Amino acid sequence: MMKAILFDFDGTLANTLPVCDVAFQHVFRKFDGRELSSAEVRAMFGPSETGIIRKNLKYADKDEAIEQYYAKYLAHHTELVEPNQEIHDLLLLLKEQGMKLGIVTGKARRSLDISLEALGWEGLFDAIITGDDVEKPKPDPEGVLKILGQLNIAKNEAIFIGDSDADILAGIEAGVLTIGVQWLPDYQTLEFSAAPDFHFKTINDFKEALERGFK
Repeated sequence: MMKAILFDFDGTLANTLPVCDVAFQHVFRKFDGRELSSAEVRAMFGPSETGIIRKNLKYADKDEAIEQYYAKYLAHHTELVEPNQEIHDLLLLLKEQGMKLGIVTGKARRSLDISLEALGWEGLFDAIITGDDVEKPKPDPEGVLKILGQLNIAKNEAIFIGDSDADILAGIEAGVLTIGVQWLPDYQTLEFSAAPDFHFKTINDFKEALERGFK
């Protein structure tokens, strides 16, 4: 019996990839004079935003660049991230059914908090693991295993849902039921390199499968 549903965030729970793109593009343009495409930005994903900037930016003052990233992320969030009522209703439904809800994201806590506040989701999740909380980002299973421990949930009682190869690989390695989704306008992976247990393109299809117990 499933007791917990764990979600990736960017591209899975919220259509935040466009605002991530804009903030990173601004930072690399301003400090390195580099024009990055969305594909080039997303190819750097894995570490948190601070990790990405510290690893990839040539400009010496990384702290200044990180502050610029968060300023742009906050300034453009309302404009670029449209709340999704279907996702919101799904989360409330799962809570009503007694499910534990968790987030396992590569985002830093600072940007996640901006998004959670903007979307009205503060206090909705029972546990959250961000890129700040792990030594090894996805596809390593560290974050998934860590949140299972926090929730006191066994592997066979949890589902991990994500939109990227890294999510699927982390879920598989952690030994949980793993679901790949492409139900938001922007997502990270068109074709998963490792097959998830299930793959859904609409929230309604997921809800129907959940009602059937994924049988």
